[in-house]
Amino acid sequence: MNLQASTLSLAHKASDRMHVCRLCSASLRHTFVDLGMSPPCESFVSREQLDGVEPYYPLHAFVCEECLLVQLGEYISPQAIFEEYAYFSSYSTSWVEHAKNYCQQMAEQLHLDQKSLVVELASNDGYLLQHFIPMNIPALGIEPAANVARVAIEKGVATRIKFFGKTYAGQLATEGLLADLIVGNNVLAQVPDLNDFVAGMVVLLKPEGVITLEFPHLEKLISQGQFDTIYHEHFSYFSLLTIEHLAKKHQLKVIDVEELVTHGGSLRVHLAHVTSARPIQKSVTHIREQEVKAGLEQISTYTAFTHRARKVKRDLLSFLIAAKSAGKTICGYGAPGKGNTLLNYCGIGPDFLDFTVDRNPYKHGRYTPGMHISIEPVEAIDRIKPDYILILPWNLKDEIIKQMHHVREWGAKFIVPIPGVEVIDPRGDEL
Repeated sequence: MNLQASTLSLAHKASDRMHVCRLCSASLRHTFVDLGMSPPCESFVSREQLDGVEPYYPLHAFVCEECLLVQLGEYISPQAIFEEYAYFSSYSTSWVEHAKNYCQQMAEQLHLDQKSLVVELASNDGYLLQHFIPMNIPALGIEPAANVARVAIEKGVATRIKFFGKTYAGQLATEGLLADLIVGNNVLAQVPDLNDFVAGMVVLLKPEGVITLEFPHLEKLISQGQFDTIYHEHFSYFSLLTIEHLAKKHQLKVIDVEELVTHGGSLRVHLAHVTSARPIQKSVTHIREQEVKAGLEQISTYTAFTHRARKVKRDLLSFLIAAKSAGKTICGYGAPGKGNTLLNYCGIGPDFLDFTVDRNPYKHGRYTPGMHISIEPVEAIDRIKPDYILILPWNLKDEIIKQMHHVREWGAKFIVPIPGVEVIDPRGDEL
């Protein structure tokens, strides 16, 4: 079977599965947004691969009318995505600081000490667990991507290179490794078998332990038009309403919710066993009421999102066409997963962006999937001196503009594409 035939066969099988919700098994009948065909967002292309064939898969998100889970089909296995991964959390200074503050908060809140155990699922390069080491709080990372796990191990962060689920949780439990705190930062979206993953956390959690899960808030995705946060490695998109469905199914309860500014607006939910003595905070009712007010209980709110995505696409292309017609040079900043969704959905290639840059040397000398825009070191911006810089990781715009403030010397301006086209002139900005 050739590559095209095998890709079509896999797509048909995934399409069949897409008729059933991965959380509650209800039939899926409603489209959230269809972003067309797109390559896997982290499948960066080497120079030698430029003339080769790239696999494309549907980027068609559905919403379940029963549990309100927004979801993609499993067109690519987690093993294919994560065994060699291009994302290293530590390259974002603000994200590492966010993690450090979280560790200090939870250590105090839960009274963690040398007799406690913190387990992080999808612990990446140790960006978070490293902060528990100076506090003498035992910590263990579970990370399926061997290349990033090795970086964590080199930092002194104990890490198991494994995919997490109920079976592996049972193995850890037999070793006596039950957790006082289980951390899941931006991992729940990347799990195709949600029920197996959550069942594993239940097995691993001590009777009075706490789970915290951070994820981009679906309410913000909808209200801010953040369609580019949809890509193949994110199988699911969550609201508190859906998390409560998930918790109830697995004998867990949501005891607290925090609103965060990360990733364009996220939630951090705190969960415990339903038998735990930990009380439910008022924040849970508050956020739930916010979501109901925003229409997240109504299917029409979800099905209207397609129009928002199309408007962002048209407005961004109109701006870029006008700028190129005026003879302006444009480059990108960053090569994140969300950026590749944006580039492919909008059809933005080297005809618009001369190149993009990234702080991660793993990506240098490669090309973005699908659109084949070259990825250079950040210093390329100083050498070329473009007129405009399109910020692809727009959730880090403040950090990036501060870092690149010197581009005002030649009059460069920043373009922020989401929630709508915004042009920022650093000469008038006092970051």
